[in-house]
Amino acid sequence: MDRTIGYLREILSNYTDQYPQAQEIYNKIKDGHFHSEEELINKLTVKESRLLNRILPQEIEHAKEASDTERVTQLSEVYELILV
Repeated sequence: MDRTIGYLREILSNYTDQYPQAQEIYNKIKDGHFHSEEELINKLTVKESRLLNRILPQEIEHAKEASDTERVTQLSEVYELILV
């Protein structure tokens, strides 16, 4: 699994109880064999993309606070793909 997708799966696990779309994305990652974050993003519904658009900025900020530059970079790449 792509490292970025692994980070995304990890953060989604924190939102599955709160948002049904988080569980749906989590299941897509778990069941799918995505080779890149772009491939995953292309398989998301509009609602799933909106959820990521909502939670990724918070998670990126949290990674910045933790000085986890690799995670900031990886999650930012996903966020940029959603915005395009």
